[in-house]
Amino acid sequence: MPRLLEAAERDEFRAAIHENYRRRGRSFPWRETEDPYAVLVSEIMLQQTQTERVVPKYAAWLARFPTAEALAASPLPDAFALWNGLGYNRRARFLWEACKTVASDYGGVFPRDADALDALPGIGAYTARAVSTFAFGKPEVFIETNIRSVFLFHFFSGQPPGSVHDREILPLVEQTLERGEPRVWYYALMDYGAQLKKAVRNPNRASAHYAKQSRFAGSLRQARGAILRALSANAEGGAYQPLSLRAISERESVGYERIKQAAAALAAERIIEQDGDACAIAAG
Repeated sequence: MPRLLEAAERDEFRAAIHENYRRRGRSFPWRETEDPYAVLVSEIMLQQTQTERVVPKYAAWLARFPTAEALAASPLPDAFALWNGLGYNRRARFLWEACKTVASDYGGVFPRDADALDALPGIGAYTARAVSTFAFGKPEVFIETNIRSVFLFHFFSGQPPGSVHDREILPLVEQTLERGEPRVWYYALMDYGAQLKKAVRNPNRASAHYAKQSRFAGSLRQARGAILRALSANAEGGAYQPLSLRAISERESVGYERIKQAAAALAAERIIEQDGDACAIAAG
């Protein structure tokens, strides 16, 4: 059975979150807009990327692709080139594909319903509900790493590592949700969670969904980034040119076997096209 909060417990929790937000709330450009496209860009960029790295990329992205239609009409390699530096480059493809669907199936107007947003390519339940809340003001129930930290800290203190599932947390998210101002409430939760991680041992260790990120140096992530960085820089007359994996390995100082492994993964995800040892950014 889901845990049911007493009214006093719920109100005390809300008061603590709001007081922290009043004192230490953060300001980001994506919090100043209700444009669903701009909100979607921020949500996808923020997945597994720190906010300080996202801020300049977010501004550059919207300057180059100001609307979903502008992104959908652009070649996929242009999106990859601008995404370079954020990591997890498949996210750029997901964003591009989602915007092509919005442009072709919805006339460039984003659906307001979370389930319809979830059906867009590569979006997923969390992102769909976040966009529905932050762009359209709908009181959706969702969870991400900072929100998870808050509920683990307040309601699951002392639990063993890896013991708490999101299915135990989500009913509490729903019970405490402030439906009149869901945007502000979720911003406050996220800011509280971000500050918690600096002040106490990471509460997310108690989550069954917690996974410590592996080292970047020497990783497949590093090799993937090296390939896309080299390919994005290899353009002549506005056209992206192929490079050999051997040349990328030497140029980026990443081991050839690791480069080959990363290239195979990128090709499987349709991020690059590979012909033997040569590869190029996928056309779309």
